[in-house]
Amino acid sequence: MDSPPQRQAPYPLLRIMGGNAFLLSIIYLVTGIGVEVARRYYPTRFVQQLSLSLDSLPARALEFVGALEPLRAAYLEGRVSDAQVRLLFGSTTIVVIFILAFVVGILVGGLRSYVERRAIRKASERRPG
Repeated sequence: MDSPPQRQAPYPLLRIMGGNAFLLSIIYLVTGIGVEVARRYYPTRFVQQLSLSLDSLPARALEFVGALEPLRAAYLEGRVSDAQVRLLFGSTTIVVIFILAFVVGILVGGLRSYVERRAIRKASERRPG
């Protein structure tokens, strides 16, 4: 007895989205570590500007959810160290990267499904009947 063939997803979207997000996270973290080391040992204006640029994404995300002001206050009061802020910014960036990867992946997957359905519909209309 033959079992019915298992239909696999033609496009492993979740795996691709996760892989892309993971790769972008690694690239961001390695770049951030490199910039932070350069900022501590070779604090040029360019390196400081690069550091601020890398910090802008997590800062805006934290500001969006209302967590930046409490973090800033805790940092200025000495309750949060530089390392803790860096860890929080890095974690926030990873979360943002994964969210963006999944949103873009879902949009692309939806667009791809729409185009495939439309192509199937056009092909079925062309067939003589």
